[in-house]
Amino acid sequence: MPVIRMTLIEGYDDETRRTLATRLTDAVRATIAAPLDGITVAIEEVKPTSYMRGRVSRTPGPPLPGATDLVRDFLRAMQARDLDAARDCLADGFRMTFPGGAVFTTLEELVAWGAQRYRFVTKTYQGFDECFGETGMVVYCFGTLSGEWPDGTAFSGIRFIDRFTTDGGKLTEQRVWNDLAESRATPS
Repeated sequence: MPVIRMTLIEGYDDETRRTLATRLTDAVRATIAAPLDGITVAIEEVKPTSYMRGRVSRTPGPPLPGATDLVRDFLRAMQARDLDAARDCLADGFRMTFPGGAVFTTLEELVAWGAQRYRFVTKTYQGFDECFGETGMVVYCFGTLSGEWPDGTAFSGIRFIDRFTTDGGKLTEQRVWNDLAESRATPS
C-alpha cells in the first residue's frame, strides 16, 4: 500500500498538517485503487536552521485560508453589500460570469447589473464541494435563492450553483448558474 513521506519546516499548526495529510490521501485515492486504510502519510518536520536551500535557511510559508471559508466570506460580504470586505477575498484580475453570458470584472458592475434583475437576493446553501484545480482549490456551492423582484414580488426556491477558482488564497473566478430567468418568466 502507498506510503507518502513529506518533510516540512517546523512551524505549521496541527490543523494545517491535518489538512495537508488529508489532501495527500485524497490525491492517492483519486489516482490509484488503494483502500483508504491502506494509505499512510507521514509528515516529518525539521527546524528552520536544519533546512537550507541556496545557502539560505528557510522558514515555512503561511498556510492558505480554507477555500470554502474564503468563498463563504466573499458571499457573506456580497450579500451585506460590504464591497470592501468582498474585494479583500479577490485576486487581481478576478472575473465573474453570470447567466446569459454577463461578464464582470468589478463588483460595482455586478451590483448595478443585479439591481435591474431584483431588489435583493439571498442564498440558502445546501452544500459546498471542493476539488483540486490547476492553480488551487475549486469550490462549488449550491442551494436556492430567495428575494424580491424589482416590482416587490417575493421569490424563493430558485436553484443555483456557483463555481469558484482560487490561487494563492484568493478568488480568481466565479461562474454562476441559476434558474432565476426561468422563474421570472413563469407567472406565479
